[in-house]
Amino acid sequence: MIELFSDPAVWASFLTLTILEIVLGVDNVIFISIAANRLPEHQRRMGRLVGLAGALILRIALLFSIAWIISLEMPIFTVFDHAFSWRDLILLAGGLFLLWKASTEIFNEVEGIEEEAYSVAASFFSVIVQIMVLDLVFSLDSVITAVGIADHIEVMVAAVVIAILIMMAAAEPIANFVNTHPSTKMLALAFLVMVGMALVADGFGVHFERGFIYAAMVFSGGVEALNLLRSRKRRNARSA
Repeated sequence: MIELFSDPAVWASFLTLTILEIVLGVDNVIFISIAANRLPEHQRRMGRLVGLAGALILRIALLFSIAWIISLEMPIFTVFDHAFSWRDLILLAGGLFLLWKASTEIFNEVEGIEEEAYSVAASFFSVIVQIMVLDLVFSLDSVITAVGIADHIEVMVAAVVIAILIMMAAAEPIANFVNTHPSTKMLALAFLVMVGMALVADGFGVHFERGFIYAAMVFSGGVEALNLLRSRKRRNARSA
């Protein structure tokens, strides 16, 4: 093990894979922040941590099931000359679920419906399941990419563990910020709609580079940051 990490090539693949896992986890953290918000306030932090811990176990299990992961890309049936694999079906289901979840949240935000008025409060278990299932969908491609980047399972597991620990540290500040600023929450929900559409398209064989999606997120986030800064300056000017 020590000899393995003394190889510069191994360190290069480890750093590349860690950065990849962190970048691909951005949309996951946004979803976790919104899903955990359904819980009572005293359970939200625990919900995020337990959900991410379950996601970590799930990702490691996927890494140790490399042969099964690769088999997911094998076609199982064809519709209108398009071959569908289990990976395509998982992405389709995950994308549709994400579209439904984000659209429902946007509707409730726009209509101003309080949670108690339209649904029973989410149970701790249901939120954990949602976080783990969406993490499975989000992590499929990153796990497949990990297999292509790193040759050693130890390197893949180490990169995934580091990425999940960073997500655990970032989840609460992001959740607090999103909940404090309603316009930011709406923007985050719009991001999830965009990611859901990309997953559905990918399921039908139309691939959108994640780089374009993240570029749009960064640009929109920058505009939102400027709006928040302007609003803060106006409030300070009024109170002065």
